Amino acid sequence: MTQLIQYASLMPAPWKNGGGSTTEIAVSPAGAGFDDFDWRASLATISQDGPFSIFPGIDRTLALVDGDGVLLDFGDERVVLSPSEPLIEFAGEDAVHATVTGANTTDFNVMTRRGRCRHRLEACVVRGTLELNRRASTTLVFLADGESLSVSSARERIAMVRYDMLVIESEQVWSLEAAQATVFVVDIVNN
Repeated sequence: MTQLIQYASLMPAPWKNGGGSTTEIAVSPAGAGFDDFDWRASLATISQDGPFSIFPGIDRTLALVDGDGVLLDFGDERVVLSPSEPLIEFAGEDAVHATVTGANTTDFNVMTRRGRCRHRLEACVVRGTLELNRRASTTLVFLADGESLSVSSARERIAMVRYDMLVIESEQVWSLEAAQATVFVVDIVNN
């Protein structure tokens, strides 16, 4: 099964602490909440300094999509998520305080529940055509930057615009085509 999730059809939800908002793009199983999802993908806008929510038993990956970046303070370590270092992986139970280093930042967030599944996020630059060989039961294709992306298999062709995401659970070989695009490919592997 292949599902196109159009970002324009989604609604952001403000954070309880007022420091930003999150737009849930996809969750599995469908309709799951924070306590019972297997995996979740979202887009978050951080507009003010403050703590991250705690998610025990969850592995997280954040990838910078837009903005100058954010300083993440883990207590014993500080990491700057920036255009030069746009990706970080960490445990959901880690206490993290975010400090916005410029204007608002927008980050792609993938979370998987330990013991049920795991994930790997890879950023790919597409100029022309790039072949995608799926390596997991579920593959997410997120258009992080670029006006449009065409994704096709032997049986279907799907047009995407920025911040759209494709959930692929069939067909092993896909072709990604764009004049210039940055795409996040996420492999979700069931345990």
